[in-house]
Amino acid sequence: MKRFIFAAGVLLIAGFPALLPAQMRTAVPTEVELAATITTDELKRHLIILASDEMEGRETGTAGQLKAAEYIAEVFASWGLPAIGDDNTYFQQIVFKAESWKQIELSINGKKYRHLWDYYASPSYNTGSAAPLQFKEVLFLGYGIDDAAYSDYKNAAVRGKAILIYDGEPMDANGDSYVTGTKNKSDWSIERKLEAAKANGVAMVFIIDTQFKENVAEMRKTLSSTRLKPAQAGTPETGYAANCHISSETAKALLGGQVKKLVKQRDKILKKGRPAGLTVPVVAEVVQIKDTRSLMGQNVLGFVEGSDPALKDEVLVVSAHFDHLGKRGDAIYNGADDNASGTSTVLEVAQAFMEAKRLGAGPRRSVLFLLVSGEEKGLLGSQYYAENPLFPLQNTIANVNVDMVGRVDAKHESTPNYIYVIGADRLSTELHRINEEANATYTNLELDYTYNAKNDPNRYYYRSDHYNFAERGIPAVFYFSGTHEDYHRTTDTADKINYDKMVLIGRLVFHTAWELANRDKRIEVDVKK
Repeated sequence: MKRFIFAAGVLLIAGFPALLPAQMRTAVPTEVELAATITTDELKRHLIILASDEMEGRETGTAGQLKAAEYIAEVFASWGLPAIGDDNTYFQQIVFKAESWKQIELSINGKKYRHLWDYYASPSYNTGSAAPLQFKEVLFLGYGIDDAAYSDYKNAAVRGKAILIYDGEPMDANGDSYVTGTKNKSDWSIERKLEAAKANGVAMVFIIDTQFKENVAEMRKTLSSTRLKPAQAGTPETGYAANCHISSETAKALLGGQVKKLVKQRDKILKKGRPAGLTVPVVAEVVQIKDTRSLMGQNVLGFVEGSDPALKDEVLVVSAHFDHLGKRGDAIYNGADDNASGTSTVLEVAQAFMEAKRLGAGPRRSVLFLLVSGEEKGLLGSQYYAENPLFPLQNTIANVNVDMVGRVDAKHESTPNYIYVIGADRLSTELHRINEEANATYTNLELDYTYNAKNDPNRYYYRSDHYNFAERGIPAVFYFSGTHEDYHRTTDTADKINYDKMVLIGRLVFHTAWELANRDKRIEVDVKK
């Protein structure tokens, strides 16, 4: 790793102290002077390193991705940013995992039923067990709710048994919930029901899925995907009873000739709001064996603390993902545009903010420069940060996200100085206005809103890391220059990057972020989510 320490040292010696002319180094820099520190030479320097063969395509969980993370961390360290991550490092460590079924079987009275046709089970909601679960009876237990206002478990002997429940909750003839006493439904989700079953000693939960056709189709998509997910501390599935969702036809097989009795018991619950049960003899066997693989990724954290005591607890997050697709055999997917371009841009913006702080003119609010991994696996690094934030999300004023800003797409071949702006007006009209004013004042790029349309078939609004902030009600803007013939190919290389264009985009990102970090009042969420 010495070569990266050396590379960061070169940045420290050759780049950082000479950002501003000597006569300005003791004066308070203007916003324009700070933006001018974002240059083609420094963008190119970062990008060529990040998109080099030595980084091996930066696939999450690989040695190449770790090298890229270490390079970014060493750059932050060379600028004097504090190490605020795990164990006094610049990293937020993430364990990613992928789960699938190695073996899953359900048999009822000697007949085998087909997974993803007659029933489905999520490996994320089951611990899995090598030993088959065998039952000689199943107990109908209404809706599987155990609440002070209404409990299906009252006076029921369920320990070690299999239970059969409906999804949803009991509602009276007027549409009022027996749990809440109002037309508002309770928070008795499937997860909570499985936790209650586990707490009561239930061995297996069969859930009659009233929307089986739609839900089994979604489960087919989920189980066929190779995407990872962040592994949560304590593995939540250990708190759930073993379970599977079954179709109405499979429920009839489980009940044998007792279907009418079950319907009668269910109707009694709906009429009187009191639990009713039914024990049905059956020979059932369930086999659930999981295949789980884990790998480690990192988010890299660069933090510039705010200078205003009244505002520094508010945080602006400026983000980009630094991972890519890695290697396939000897072929390396360098990912120069996707997303060494965004990563280099965020590094340059961070440097400008840090230069302001060094000269005593730092931002009033704090700014977190968040470089995430796991984006190509499903926005996982930003999801993990949003679920495990270093700073409270209620204090996070906005997210500025940069993903693929180094190329020119076919639409703009004759007018390369453009940028697609996505999401700025989805939650805050102020964020939209701030970005437009920054552009009109400083950079004069063509702002293209094509992909911001709510009916955009590409759905880019949902496909980059800003969405994990926007989904939680935090205003977010996403800068993107579009796709091209080298997108997700081995030909996405550093020699094809338009660095002059990147400078203008980087300066727009800086000016927008600078305004967000320094204005008197934080922007408002004034658009209904």
